[in-house]
Amino acid sequence: MNIPSLQDKVSPEEWQLRLDLAACYRLVAQYGWSDLVFTHISARVPGPEHHFLINPYGLMFDEITASSLVKVDQGCNKLSDSPFPVNPAGFVIHSAVHAVREDVQCVLHTHTRAGVAVSAQKNGVLPISQQSTFVLASLAYHDYEGVAFRDDEKPRLQADLGQADFLMLRNHGLLTCGKTIADAFLSMYVFESTCQIQIAAQSGGGELTQVDPRIVQGVAQAMKVQTGGMGGQFAWPALLRKLDRIDPGYRQ
Repeated sequence: MNIPSLQDKVSPEEWQLRLDLAACYRLVAQYGWSDLVFTHISARVPGPEHHFLINPYGLMFDEITASSLVKVDQGCNKLSDSPFPVNPAGFVIHSAVHAVREDVQCVLHTHTRAGVAVSAQKNGVLPISQQSTFVLASLAYHDYEGVAFRDDEKPRLQADLGQADFLMLRNHGLLTCGKTIADAFLSMYVFESTCQIQIAAQSGGGELTQVDPRIVQGVAQAMKVQTGGMGGQFAWPALLRKLDRIDPGYRQ
């Protein structure tokens, strides 16, 4: 696709956000977390307005570029001239989170097989891996209410999420919140790994050992040590270098 660059038409801050968000979409595709065109990653644009960037609906995640991302308001109404459609129904979950979490810049939602499989289990995430301890330290659950396109579901989702950074949408999938796009991506990497490990461990058929609950309580400090206090930003430059080697088209 020949998409005109918006680099000279938006602020440097917005362009950087577009680059990071487009990279996030491409990485989600690279890691196999996409569901054709049917999930979304949203990012709040810097500034006092509640404006967001979201994917052009109908494009595969590995097609998305910095310039093709669409700027929308809280109701997912387009704020700029764009040839691409958006999906207001798909933005319901994202707008619900952004409306009550001023600390969140990015919301990332997936429908992976492992994620949906664990979301269908009554006990949800089990404390059986190192990865699971990071998730369990900030995990919430939201019961399934059907395809999430009704605004009346928002208050219940918001109440269930609270201040958590990981949300398991039961019978549906996974969601992460991040102060940055890098944070949301790293959280999803850990969340998805947790679910894959759990399904693999259960498929072995043997009795599973569980992590001592006291370890979960101290995991926040462990994560700070692991990332040098940088959170997702510790790994993000390396991820971008990888993406630039194999799929640099996101920068257009």
